[in-house]
Amino acid sequence: MSTSFSIIGGDLRTIKLAKMLANEGNKIYTYGLEKAEELKDNSNIIFTEKISRAIPKDVEVVIGPIPFTSNGININAPFGEKEISIREMIHYLEGKILIAGSISPEIYDMANDEYIEIIDIMKREELAVLNTISTAEGAIEIAISNTNKIIHGSEVLILGFGRIGKVLARKMAGLSAKVTCAARKDEDLAWIRAYGHKETNINALGENLSQYDIILNTVPHLVLNKERLQYVKKDALLIDLASNPGGIDKKEAKELKLKLVWALALPGKVAPVTTAEFIKDTIYNILKEIYKK
Repeated sequence: MSTSFSIIGGDLRTIKLAKMLANEGNKIYTYGLEKAEELKDNSNIIFTEKISRAIPKDVEVVIGPIPFTSNGININAPFGEKEISIREMIHYLEGKILIAGSISPEIYDMANDEYIEIIDIMKREELAVLNTISTAEGAIEIAISNTNKIIHGSEVLILGFGRIGKVLARKMAGLSAKVTCAARKDEDLAWIRAYGHKETNINALGENLSQYDIILNTVPHLVLNKERLQYVKKDALLIDLASNPGGIDKKEAKELKLKLVWALALPGKVAPVTTAEFIKDTIYNILKEIYKK
Protein backbone atom coordinates (compact mmCIF):
# COMPACT_ATOMS: atom_id res chain seq x y z
CA MET A 1 0.00 0.00 0.00
CA SER A 2 1.55 3.30 -1.07
CA THR A 3 0.94 6.49 0.83
CA SER A 4 2.54 9.90 1.44
CA PHE A 5 4.95 10.88 4.18
CA SER A 6 6.61 14.10 5.27
CA ILE A 7 10.21 13.69 6.41
CA ILE A 8 11.71 16.64 8.26
CA GLY A 9 15.40 16.71 9.19
CA GLY A 10 17.34 13.64 10.26
CA ASP A 11 20.72 11.99 9.76
CA LEU A 12 22.07 9.35 7.37
CA ARG A 13 19.54 6.80 8.67
CA THR A 14 16.75 9.17 7.66
CA ILE A 15 18.19 9.59 4.17
CA LYS A 16 18.29 5.82 3.70
CA LEU A 17 14.75 5.57 5.12
CA ALA A 18 13.42 8.21 2.70
CA LYS A 19 14.97 6.36 -0.22
CA MET A 20 13.48 3.02 0.88
CA LEU A 21 10.00 4.46 1.36
CA ALA A 22 10.17 6.20 -2.02
CA ASN A 23 11.37 3.04 -3.76
CA GLU A 24 8.32 1.24 -2.39
CA GLY A 25 6.07 3.72 -4.20
CA ASN A 26 5.41 6.19 -1.40
CA LYS A 27 5.46 9.92 -2.08
CA ILE A 28 7.92 11.70 0.19
CA TYR A 29 7.86 15.43 0.98
CA THR A 30 11.12 16.58 2.56
CA TYR A 31 12.54 19.60 4.34
CA GLY A 32 15.87 19.75 6.11
CA LEU A 33 17.49 17.20 3.77
CA GLU A 34 18.69 19.60 1.09
CA LYS A 35 22.27 18.29 1.22
CA ALA A 36 21.20 14.66 0.68
CA GLU A 37 22.41 14.32 -2.91
CA GLU A 38 21.46 10.64 -3.22
CA LEU A 39 17.77 11.51 -2.92
CA LYS A 40 17.68 14.06 -5.72
CA ASP A 41 17.24 11.62 -8.61
CA ASN A 42 14.18 9.92 -7.12
CA SER A 43 10.90 11.02 -8.71
CA ASN A 44 8.91 10.07 -5.59
CA ILE A 45 10.90 12.48 -3.39
CA ILE A 46 9.83 16.12 -3.38
CA PHE A 47 12.21 18.73 -1.98
CA THR A 48 10.47 21.81 -0.61
CA GLU A 49 11.79 25.28 0.15
CA LYS A 50 9.53 25.86 3.15
CA ILE A 51 8.51 23.59 5.99
CA SER A 52 4.86 24.49 5.40
CA ARG A 53 5.05 22.97 1.91
CA ALA A 54 6.72 19.83 3.25
CA ILE A 55 3.68 19.10 5.42
CA PRO A 56 0.67 19.35 3.06
CA LYS A 57 -2.87 18.84 4.32
CA ASP A 58 -3.26 15.39 2.75
CA VAL A 59 -0.22 13.96 4.60
CA GLU A 60 -1.12 12.42 7.94
CA VAL A 61 2.27 11.06 9.05
CA VAL A 62 5.35 13.21 9.62
CA ILE A 63 8.67 11.49 10.30
CA GLY A 64 11.14 13.46 12.39
CA PRO A 65 14.77 12.90 13.41
CA ILE A 66 16.25 10.35 15.81
CA PRO A 67 17.03 11.90 18.22
CA PHE A 68 14.48 14.65 17.67
CA THR A 69 16.70 17.39 19.11
CA SER A 70 20.10 17.70 20.73
CA ASN A 71 19.76 21.22 22.15
CA GLY A 72 16.04 21.55 22.96
CA ILE A 73 15.68 24.44 20.50
CA ASN A 74 16.14 23.07 16.98
CA ILE A 75 15.42 19.66 15.52
CA ASN A 76 18.38 17.59 14.34
CA ALA A 77 18.90 18.37 10.67
CA PRO A 78 22.59 17.90 9.78
CA PHE A 79 21.73 17.58 6.07
CA GLY A 80 19.63 20.74 6.00
CA GLU A 81 20.67 24.16 4.78
CA LYS A 82 18.90 26.02 7.59
CA GLU A 83 18.18 25.46 11.25
CA ILE A 84 14.64 24.28 11.94
CA SER A 85 13.21 25.36 15.27
CA ILE A 86 11.07 22.91 17.20
CA ARG A 87 8.33 25.49 17.65
CA GLU A 88 8.22 26.20 13.92
CA MET A 89 7.81 22.53 13.14
CA ILE A 90 5.20 21.96 15.83
CA HIS A 91 3.19 24.87 14.42
CA TYR A 92 2.56 22.94 11.19
CA LEU A 93 1.75 19.59 12.80
CA GLU A 94 -1.79 20.24 14.01
CA GLY A 95 -3.86 17.09 13.53
CA LYS A 96 -0.84 15.08 12.33
CA ILE A 97 0.97 12.02 13.62
CA LEU A 98 4.63 12.70 14.43
CA ILE A 99 6.96 9.72 14.52
CA ALA A 100 10.43 10.60 15.80
CA GLY A 101 12.93 9.42 18.41
CA SER A 102 14.06 10.32 21.93
CA ILE A 103 11.36 12.93 22.44
CA SER A 104 11.49 14.95 25.67
CA PRO A 105 8.47 15.71 27.91
CA GLU A 106 8.73 19.37 26.87
CA ILE A 107 8.03 18.42 23.25
CA TYR A 108 4.96 16.45 24.32
CA ASP A 109 3.72 19.52 26.20
CA MET A 110 4.11 21.68 23.10
CA ALA A 111 2.32 19.10 20.97
CA ASN A 112 -0.65 18.85 23.31
CA ASP A 113 -1.50 22.46 22.53
CA GLU A 114 -1.64 21.66 18.80
CA TYR A 115 -3.54 18.33 18.99
CA ILE A 116 -0.61 16.35 17.65
CA GLU A 117 -0.23 12.61 18.21
CA ILE A 118 3.41 11.89 19.03
CA ILE A 119 4.99 8.45 18.84
CA ASP A 120 8.53 8.00 20.14
CA ILE A 121 9.85 5.23 17.91
CA MET A 122 12.78 4.59 20.23
CA LYS A 123 10.34 3.28 22.82
CA ARG A 124 9.17 0.53 20.49
CA GLU A 125 10.37 -2.85 21.71
CA GLU A 126 10.90 -4.34 18.24
CA LEU A 127 13.21 -1.49 17.22
CA ALA A 128 15.09 -1.60 20.51
CA VAL A 129 15.69 -5.34 20.10
CA LEU A 130 16.77 -5.08 16.45
CA ASN A 131 19.11 -2.17 17.21
CA THR A 132 21.02 -4.36 19.65
CA ILE A 133 22.36 -6.33 16.69
CA SER A 134 23.97 -3.25 15.13
CA THR A 135 25.20 -2.05 18.53
CA ALA A 136 26.82 -5.40 19.33
CA GLU A 137 28.50 -5.70 15.94
CA GLY A 138 29.70 -2.10 16.15
CA ALA A 139 31.16 -2.75 19.59
CA ILE A 140 33.02 -5.79 18.29
CA GLU A 141 34.37 -3.72 15.38
CA ILE A 142 35.66 -1.15 17.89
CA ALA A 143 37.23 -3.90 19.99
CA ILE A 144 39.04 -5.41 17.01
CA SER A 145 40.26 -1.99 15.80
CA ASN A 146 41.52 -0.80 19.18
CA THR A 147 43.41 -3.80 20.53
CA ASN A 148 46.59 -5.56 19.46
CA LYS A 149 45.12 -8.96 20.32
CA ILE A 150 42.54 -11.13 18.65
CA ILE A 151 39.16 -11.60 20.30
CA HIS A 152 39.66 -15.37 20.40
CA GLY A 153 40.79 -16.28 23.89
CA SER A 154 40.53 -12.74 25.26
CA GLU A 155 39.04 -12.21 28.70
CA VAL A 156 35.93 -10.09 28.08
CA LEU A 157 33.73 -8.52 30.76
CA ILE A 158 30.27 -7.23 29.84
CA LEU A 159 28.60 -4.96 32.38
CA GLY A 160 24.83 -5.38 32.32
CA PHE A 161 22.71 -8.18 30.90
CA GLY A 162 19.83 -6.38 29.27
CA ARG A 163 19.01 -6.44 25.55
CA ILE A 164 22.45 -5.29 24.41
CA GLY A 165 24.34 -7.32 26.99
CA LYS A 166 22.63 -10.55 25.94
CA VAL A 167 23.32 -10.11 22.22
CA LEU A 168 26.86 -8.83 22.77
CA ALA A 169 27.75 -11.75 25.04
CA ARG A 170 26.46 -14.24 22.50
CA LYS A 171 28.43 -12.67 19.64
CA MET A 172 31.62 -12.37 21.69
CA ALA A 173 31.31 -16.02 22.74
CA GLY A 174 30.84 -16.89 19.07
CA LEU A 175 34.30 -15.41 18.46
CA SER A 176 35.68 -17.71 21.19
CA ALA A 177 36.19 -14.94 23.73
CA LYS A 178 36.13 -15.94 27.39
CA VAL A 179 32.99 -14.03 28.38
CA THR A 180 32.01 -12.94 31.87
CA CYS A 181 28.81 -10.94 32.40
CA ALA A 182 28.13 -8.76 35.43
CA ALA A 183 24.68 -7.92 36.77
CA ARG A 184 23.00 -7.09 40.07
CA LYS A 185 19.69 -8.95 40.00
CA ASP A 186 19.65 -12.63 40.93
CA GLU A 187 17.42 -13.40 37.94
CA ASP A 188 19.92 -11.77 35.55
CA LEU A 189 22.78 -13.70 37.11
CA ALA A 190 20.78 -16.90 36.66
CA TRP A 191 20.14 -16.06 32.99
CA ILE A 192 23.85 -15.44 32.47
CA ARG A 193 24.56 -18.96 33.71
CA ALA A 194 21.73 -20.35 31.59
CA TYR A 195 23.31 -18.76 28.49
CA GLY A 196 26.57 -20.52 29.34
CA HIS A 197 28.62 -17.48 30.36
CA LYS A 198 30.53 -16.88 33.59
CA GLU A 199 28.70 -14.54 35.94
CA THR A 200 29.71 -12.02 38.58
CA ASN A 201 27.76 -9.55 40.67
CA ILE A 202 28.44 -5.91 39.81
CA ASN A 203 28.62 -5.17 43.53
CA ALA A 204 31.56 -7.58 43.80
CA LEU A 205 33.69 -5.84 41.16
CA GLY A 206 37.09 -4.79 42.45
CA GLU A 207 40.45 -6.53 42.22
CA ASN A 208 38.92 -9.07 39.83
CA LEU A 209 38.77 -6.33 37.17
CA SER A 210 42.50 -6.79 36.61
CA GLN A 211 41.99 -10.04 34.70
CA TYR A 212 40.04 -8.57 31.76
CA ASP A 213 41.43 -7.55 28.38
CA ILE A 214 38.23 -5.89 27.17
CA ILE A 215 35.49 -4.37 29.33
CA LEU A 216 32.21 -3.29 27.70
CA ASN A 217 29.62 -1.32 29.62
CA THR A 218 25.90 -1.31 28.77
CA VAL A 219 24.63 0.14 32.06
CA PRO A 220 23.38 3.78 31.80
CA HIS A 221 24.69 4.86 35.20
CA LEU A 222 28.09 4.86 36.88
CA VAL A 223 29.55 1.38 37.44
CA LEU A 224 33.29 1.79 36.95
CA ASN A 225 34.02 4.63 39.36
CA LYS A 226 37.39 6.01 40.49
CA GLU A 227 37.92 3.24 43.04
CA ARG A 228 37.16 0.39 40.63
CA LEU A 229 39.14 1.82 37.72
CA GLN A 230 42.30 1.56 39.84
CA TYR A 231 42.14 -2.21 39.34
CA VAL A 232 41.80 -2.19 35.52
CA LYS A 233 45.07 -3.19 33.86
CA LYS A 234 46.79 -0.50 31.83
CA ASP A 235 46.57 -2.28 28.47
CA ALA A 236 42.86 -3.13 28.79
CA LEU A 237 40.31 -1.63 26.40
CA LEU A 238 37.21 0.02 27.88
CA ILE A 239 34.14 0.52 25.67
CA ASP A 240 31.14 2.42 27.03
CA LEU A 241 27.96 1.76 25.05
CA ALA A 242 25.62 3.52 27.46
CA SER A 243 23.96 6.86 26.82
CA ASN A 244 24.99 9.98 28.71
CA PRO A 245 26.42 10.04 31.38
CA GLY A 246 27.54 6.47 30.68
CA GLY A 247 28.77 3.86 33.12
CA ILE A 248 32.51 4.58 33.18
CA ASP A 249 34.12 7.57 34.88
CA LYS A 250 35.59 9.29 31.80
CA LYS A 251 37.70 11.81 33.71
CA GLU A 252 39.26 9.20 35.96
CA ALA A 253 39.94 6.83 33.05
CA LYS A 254 41.80 9.64 31.30
CA GLU A 255 43.85 10.44 34.40
CA LEU A 256 44.78 6.78 34.72
CA LYS A 257 45.71 6.76 31.00
CA LEU A 258 43.29 3.93 30.29
CA LYS A 259 42.10 3.40 26.74
CA LEU A 260 38.41 4.27 26.67
CA VAL A 261 36.05 4.50 23.69
CA TRP A 262 32.64 6.03 24.35
CA ALA A 263 30.58 4.58 21.53
CA LEU A 264 27.24 6.37 21.31
CA ALA A 265 24.48 5.75 18.73
CA LEU A 266 26.31 2.89 17.03
CA PRO A 267 23.40 1.60 14.89
CA GLY A 268 23.26 4.79 12.83
CA LYS A 269 27.04 4.97 12.50
CA VAL A 270 28.01 1.41 11.64
CA ALA A 271 24.92 0.23 9.77
CA PRO A 272 22.70 3.11 8.56
CA VAL A 273 21.07 1.03 5.82
CA THR A 274 20.15 -1.86 8.12
CA THR A 275 19.02 0.55 10.82
CA ALA A 276 16.84 2.38 8.29
CA GLU A 277 15.23 -0.95 7.36
CA PHE A 278 14.46 -1.59 11.03
CA ILE A 279 12.96 1.90 11.36
CA LYS A 280 10.87 1.46 8.20
CA ASP A 281 9.45 -1.87 9.40
CA THR A 282 8.66 -0.33 12.79
CA ILE A 283 6.87 2.61 11.15
CA TYR A 284 4.75 0.19 9.13
CA ASN A 285 3.93 -1.71 12.35
CA ILE A 286 2.88 1.55 14.00
CA LEU A 287 0.62 2.49 11.09
CA LYS A 288 -1.04 -0.94 11.11
CA GLU A 289 -1.85 -0.47 14.79
CA ILE A 290 -3.17 3.07 14.27
CA TYR A 291 -5.42 2.26 11.35
CA LYS A 292 -6.82 -0.85 13.04
CA LYS A 293 -8.36 1.36 15.72
